[in-house]
Amino acid sequence: MPAGVQIHSKVASGAQAQILSDDALTFLAALHRTFESTRQSLLVARDVAQRRCDSGISLDFPPETAHIRAEPSWHCAPPAPGLEDRRVEITGPTDRKMVINALNSGAKTFMADFEDSSSPTFSNMINGQVNLHDAIRHQIDFASGGKQYRLVENPAVLLIRPRGWHLDETRVTVDNAPVSASLFDFALYFYHNARELVKRGRGPYFYLPKMEHYLEARLWNDVFLFSQSYLGIPHNTIRATVLIETLPAAFQMEEILFELRNHSSGLNCGRWDYIFSAIKKRRADRGAVLPDRKDVTMTCPIHGCIRPSSYPNMSQVAAMGGMSAQIPIKNDPKANEVAMEKVRADKLREVTAGHDGTWIAHPLINEITRKVFDEYMLGPNQYHVRREDVRVAAADLLNANVPGKITEEGVRGNVSVALAYATAWIGGNGCIPVNYLMEDAATAEIARVQLWQWVKYASRMDTGEPITAEFLDRVIEEQAPTIKSIAPGIKQEHLKITIAYLKGQIRQEWPSEFLTSDLMPFLTMADGVEVKWPKSFL
Repeated sequence: MPAGVQIHSKVASGAQAQILSDDALTFLAALHRTFESTRQSLLVARDVAQRRCDSGISLDFPPETAHIRAEPSWHCAPPAPGLEDRRVEITGPTDRKMVINALNSGAKTFMADFEDSSSPTFSNMINGQVNLHDAIRHQIDFASGGKQYRLVENPAVLLIRPRGWHLDETRVTVDNAPVSASLFDFALYFYHNARELVKRGRGPYFYLPKMEHYLEARLWNDVFLFSQSYLGIPHNTIRATVLIETLPAAFQMEEILFELRNHSSGLNCGRWDYIFSAIKKRRADRGAVLPDRKDVTMTCPIHGCIRPSSYPNMSQVAAMGGMSAQIPIKNDPKANEVAMEKVRADKLREVTAGHDGTWIAHPLINEITRKVFDEYMLGPNQYHVRREDVRVAAADLLNANVPGKITEEGVRGNVSVALAYATAWIGGNGCIPVNYLMEDAATAEIARVQLWQWVKYASRMDTGEPITAEFLDRVIEEQAPTIKSIAPGIKQEHLKITIAYLKGQIRQEWPSEFLTSDLMPFLTMADGVEVKWPKSFL
């Protein structure tokens, strides 16, 4: 074991022996000692920025970077091998069956997710690394119910989403402090696979989540430069697509591209987390109260201005559309056709807006999505499409005028999905089907902060009934017995935890930053580790 490094959990011992080698941990420790202080300072800066918003200072485009936005001569790197055509990207967690099915789905690329669609038990995180290691080398297989799963000859191109900067990996410490979950996921994948990927004509490709400032992108770029030098592979081999899924990041898209320009592979419209962030960042603004979650669509002003394809410096990188969470409805052809038509309409809107690709959550959605993009995007991408007709002002990004109502159905839906998802997450499952939609942490986060927002600002339903904490207590108790039918296999003790958590959240002065941070101690304890750092060691 490298000096100063400790592994505090014994779960998944076989996978640990393969992945947590001394050399890999030495690399992780080097990253931690080099970059942890910067990460912590950037997290403090997030809190400072939030307090500015709370005081009534509106978000705006940074004045210190006006020269970057005004200068059209800089460009991002050209697409790396395998990333020229990303018309359909499938996403999902890193369990073995999902990895095989996604890579075999016919989608162009697969984003293997350590973040919002994974519950970060130590077993999930370590075994996920094993599964990706094996998939890259075409050594992955899986047997279930008498059926064998093996990789096809030409699978989808692999991209990895590590966890966000705000999360700690509490099961591994360096110098008695937990390591960044971002660096943990990145370091182990990069160390074990970067050279192999290059040898196979690809590269280490990533998705970067939850960033709120261009300096956070600069930190990632510094990590990339350090890591490529450490392993002795050429600089700019790494490529990273940034999810624009926070309200502050929407004001800094060009700056984020600029910071990562030699490693950039574009931006992605992270639509669901963006709603969550918009509510959370404007938590002190009574005028930012939103109606039912179903009414906050991609045609609303709150979403209409985060179209990456409108920025001139994206001439060589992808503008990726967002997730269609629909999954097939097997036993109801009429309902299934309605759901699939929603997918078609969503993808048609994206491709005609100039996007170069889009996300899906289920392999059977690939054909529908592919047909739309094949019809309207004849080449491998639409980098040449410049949306010069789109001009975005700060007021556009802050427009919370969303048509719709707050209904009892919407309230109960939020309660149900928050309880179901959080309970499944504590039990180790980070991606669950709810009402024929594949839901991850983002949906539960929207539900949680909407319930808080409605109580905070004494919102009323369309019936005129006020939404109070006491009213939501009754709804929570009424919905709780139905949760096991939504998320089969959950444990009653985990449901009790989430009931207490949700009742507490709606009574807070401000909502917690992330439910995944709040509930992480339960995973840490389940992995046999003493909880010393509930969120961050600072």
